[in-house]
Amino acid sequence: MKSSEALRIVVLIPCHNEAPAIAKVVADFRAALPAASVYVFDNNSTDATVEIASRAGACVRRVGLQGKGNVLRRMFADIDADVYLLVDGDDTYDAASAPKLIELLTSESLDMVVGVRASTAAAAYRRGHVYGNRLLTGFLSWLFGRSCTDILSGYRAFSRRFVKSFPVFSSGFEIETELTVHALEMSMSIGEVVTPYKERAQGSASKLRTYSDGLRILLTMLRLFSSERPLTFYGSISVVLAAVSVVLAVPVVDTYLETGLVPRLPTAILSTGLMLMSALSFFAGLILATVTKGRRELKALFYLQR
Repeated sequence: MKSSEALRIVVLIPCHNEAPAIAKVVADFRAALPAASVYVFDNNSTDATVEIASRAGACVRRVGLQGKGNVLRRMFADIDADVYLLVDGDDTYDAASAPKLIELLTSESLDMVVGVRASTAAAAYRRGHVYGNRLLTGFLSWLFGRSCTDILSGYRAFSRRFVKSFPVFSSGFEIETELTVHALEMSMSIGEVVTPYKERAQGSASKLRTYSDGLRILLTMLRLFSSERPLTFYGSISVVLAAVSVVLAVPVVDTYLETGLVPRLPTAILSTGLMLMSALSFFAGLILATVTKGRRELKALFYLQR
């Protein structure tokens, strides 16, 4: 590991219509990390975000595909550095905490450090977002077996090997979930730093839609769980189908043993079909588990090359 002075550090700021806040965000992070390069990736802003960010001293690039995930894909592909600091451009995250995130990342040789949000104002965290974040964080921890404190935080520091081994598939706000799952499934070292979370700048509006984006994040968790733990996912479906099949079959078999007849033919057909589906689900999970193992080995080899 290079010394902190020799590290090339970049601050990556995804933006969409953040004119009221972007100048302060760029100035604060340039002051907190004087040796870092600050990049603003604009995602089809219709206000003066680009001009203000340029005047503030940031290197501005544009991303045409709408969505935060699409922006991160371009960021991680285009920028080469030793340490990447990702922060939203709405001035809700504390720039003074940036050196702490980077210090923990480099001193402990971690791959990701998450800025865990601690609200400093009643309006900073909407109640629906608080409950939703707790629910989604707990659900992800239950699915993947490792606890996380704030999976939806937009304030993170990454190592180069994390960034260059991370295949971005999400297009929107579910990207934070994908970042966390990538680290969990690759058994990467993760750290957390509690950081103040401020109220949005006046005139700036949140792009996160509580219910629709929350549903997308939940569906992303299930999609990632099915792709990363296919045997568990499809095996669970197999067990449920088999159990229902047995419950339906018991009275049919009892009647047959007593009378030699099968008067409940539709029930017998349904039970047989469910058992066949159960077997297919199990073998699908078994095959996909082999594919997933090979894919994970390739990602691990690429990670180690970095």
